[in-house]
Amino acid sequence: MTDILFGQSYYLRFDPKLYAAMMPYPPLGTLYAASYVREQGYDVALFDAMLAGSEAEWAALLAEHQPKYAVIYEDNFNYLSKMCLTNMRAAAFNMIEMANAQGCTTILCGSDATDHWQDYLAAGADYVLLGEGEATLTALLAHLQTSTGTLNEIDGIAWQTESTPQRTRNRAAISAVDDLPFPAWDLVDVDRYKQIWRTHHGYYSMNMVTTRGCPYHCNWCAKPIWGQRYNARSPENVAAELAWLKDTYAPDHIWFADDIMGLKPRWFSQFATLVKDKNIQTPFKCLSRADLLVRDASTTQALADAGCDIIWIGAESGAQSVLNAMEKGTTVEQIYAAAEQLHAVNVKVAFFLQFGYPGETRADIEKTLQMVRDCRPDDIGISVSYPLPGTTFHENVSAQLGTKHNWTDSSDLDMLYQGPFTTAFYRHLHTLVHTEYRARKAWWTFSGIALQPWQWRPAHFVDLAKSIVRVLRLPKLRRQLDQLAQIPHDSVLLPQPMPLEDAATPSPQA
Repeated sequence: MTDILFGQSYYLRFDPKLYAAMMPYPPLGTLYAASYVREQGYDVALFDAMLAGSEAEWAALLAEHQPKYAVIYEDNFNYLSKMCLTNMRAAAFNMIEMANAQGCTTILCGSDATDHWQDYLAAGADYVLLGEGEATLTALLAHLQTSTGTLNEIDGIAWQTESTPQRTRNRAAISAVDDLPFPAWDLVDVDRYKQIWRTHHGYYSMNMVTTRGCPYHCNWCAKPIWGQRYNARSPENVAAELAWLKDTYAPDHIWFADDIMGLKPRWFSQFATLVKDKNIQTPFKCLSRADLLVRDASTTQALADAGCDIIWIGAESGAQSVLNAMEKGTTVEQIYAAAEQLHAVNVKVAFFLQFGYPGETRADIEKTLQMVRDCRPDDIGISVSYPLPGTTFHENVSAQLGTKHNWTDSSDLDMLYQGPFTTAFYRHLHTLVHTEYRARKAWWTFSGIALQPWQWRPAHFVDLAKSIVRVLRLPKLRRQLDQLAQIPHDSVLLPQPMPLEDAATPSPQA
């Protein structure tokens, strides 16, 4: 028997766009929680939904391990979990039912569970951990094991007495994040992940985090786990983990899944020095902000020295009026400058773009498209404004919401409130923007080597041919977008499927 079976409810197979991209990462937040409670003496096991076919595999592990506690602990570092998708909520409810049938005490933790804790209790969960979960889970387990104290003395927890749901006050986040144990990677089928990555992409990528939370005030960004708090690991602690990962699992690439990496001044320069001294420099991708990258010119060079391959920034819009309405705290000029500085040191830059924010016009959309043309990002991710609980944006549009409050999967792109245009408009815009971008990107690449025939490869000509086909599609796509722009938002339209070629790029809001 196992004390605790950890799991999570993000199933890659239930998210068609991301399943097609096939870039899976284990649930890092779940691995942190497992490692944390294992230090307290508990025997733990892991159900990894990321690679599972269905909830039936969770039921099989429940039967195999016979755990006393079933802990469905979402990966709060993964934007896919933070999007609170209804496909995954339904999976979590099924998993709760299965755990209850096995006789387990069932405990939930995650963004959606924090936002909708009463729904999860109604679905059969015994307890919901509100916000960051490691310390709360440890306190709850101690109470359940010893029957000492009361639940009211445990901060950050919700439960139900008979038919009455109850909760305690929020728990303060862990600030000494260097003291946390490294994630429990030994619970993961690393070889399976490695095979998937190398088969589909030719390299193996692992995930890490250097921080918890984000201190910025973008008014559409949901922060049910850490709120406005931001706690950062030291460069030394992160470098030690990277050295251990390379020695143990030999990844070819790292995804730093922080909301904002390198916020503290000189963090990247210190990290770059450490990885070079330890000879552990590894290509990585991370997320940051345009204003952080341009505030100190040395930051971009430090990123290059540390091994950064590509950095994603939340550009969102090429219209300053939209950025101001979002309370983004950045300027269009900073986006242009950040892209230029990163390209100057051979670090790729990618843009998250967000359409459909209240007040956005067709002219604003064109400014965003022009920004992409001018800055030539190395990748883009597209989303539409998505009102999640706890945000100013949600408060402002709550009266316009219908019965559907969440997307079913990450490619849904449903305009849940009465935005500037219809859902069909934004789904078509997604197709148009990707079509134009991919056509231009192929041309940018080929033109860069046009006078260097020794660098020509068959793939370049294939991409160029595809580019021509895409260019020929654009006039029709633009005419269709113009037609969709004339349709009132409250009209009923059949959903438009996303073309498969456009489905490979993740589209989180950031």
